[in-house]
Amino acid sequence: MHRVQVLDPRELARVLERLAAEIVEQVPEDKLLYLVGVQTRGVPIAQRLAALIGSSTGRKQPVGAIDISLYRDDIGPWRPAHQQPVIRDTRLDESIEGRIVVLVDDVLYTGRTVRAALDTLMDFGRPKAIRLAVLVDRGHRELPVAADFVGRTVPTARSEDVQVRIKEVDGEDGVWLYREVEP
Repeated sequence: MHRVQVLDPRELARVLERLAAEIVEQVPEDKLLYLVGVQTRGVPIAQRLAALIGSSTGRKQPVGAIDISLYRDDIGPWRPAHQQPVIRDTRLDESIEGRIVVLVDDVLYTGRTVRAALDTLMDFGRPKAIRLAVLVDRGHRELPVAADFVGRTVPTARSEDVQVRIKEVDGEDGVWLYREVEP
């Protein structure tokens, strides 16, 4: 396996600053804004974006967390027990009714995670609008999903893997692309 660093910690910080600025620009009604991170790495990314948005607007932005495990379309009794999802917290301390929810995730790939996240959110109410912010868009969509805010587009082959590491979860910041090495 060959590993190529796509974003180092400084670049990742700059990408988040740009994403936060784009969100503020495109969602001017910041009092309606509600950032919701998809477990696991989407949550600290959403928290960082909220802090950046708060420092530029002077308003504390609410941040929620959703777990999509039970809404995935690739789980079931046909999968071995060790491949079943680990259930994490869903925390929406404020209502999403009438809010502009920015759903935050680390990597956009097939679109299936986003579909599951939308299903999860709808169980909690009806927002005014839902926008999608992702740190990395790697392509290869299987569903008609597009991000409104993209940190970095990384063209990949299906055989490649994009790994996002976030300090709060992994102890370090960075994005790497893993490629199979030809013998």
